[in-house]
Amino acid sequence: MSSARETLDLDGPAGRIRLTLDHPEGAPRGMALVGHPQPVLGGSPRHPVPHALARVLRGAGWLAVRPAFRGVDGSQGEHDEGDGETEDTGVMIAALRQRYPALPLALVGFSFGAWVFARAAARLESPADALVLMGMPVGRVPDGRFYEPVPVPAGAFLLHGEDDERAPLADLLAHLREARHPVTVFPGTDHFFKGCLPAAARAVLEHLRAATGT
Repeated sequence: MSSARETLDLDGPAGRIRLTLDHPEGAPRGMALVGHPQPVLGGSPRHPVPHALARVLRGAGWLAVRPAFRGVDGSQGEHDEGDGETEDTGVMIAALRQRYPALPLALVGFSFGAWVFARAAARLESPADALVLMGMPVGRVPDGRFYEPVPVPAGAFLLHGEDDERAPLADLLAHLREARHPVTVFPGTDHFFKGCLPAAARAVLEHLRAATGT
């Protein structure tokens, strides 16, 4: 994957936003922005979950774009508890759409990245072609942080571990109960989809193909 890797720096509200682009071998069928987990807990574009997702997506012909949120891996600014990161995501999307206007756009967020992307998706004038939210936290989580519940678009694809210890499944289901929004649950796995990550990545890819027709 390294031979087709590009670093792209954007000007954001807090300074430089650094993106890692993993290009497929041929013409890309779409572009997927892959969001990483909580920076204050060590989350970065190099985390195993976004890295694995990018590898699978690139292998299937997608341009996989892994942004570094504020204060991480070359991006400037300080962690802003999701507010600044949501604003930065809008900058990323605008830049990618300008650079690749013909490609469908998918937002694939994991953990904190899922929460940020759900917030960003709600602000887009032109919706993303697909939205995937993996292990999205809702409300007060066990480590004490609070993630304000975010409206989930009807077409969003949600994946969650049954035994998620960082973003409990019960909280997500309670949030989605009124809308009866479906969630794909992987039995017996944790927040990081341990033992199920390849299957989860394949499920994400299948959803993107169905949502974008590529």
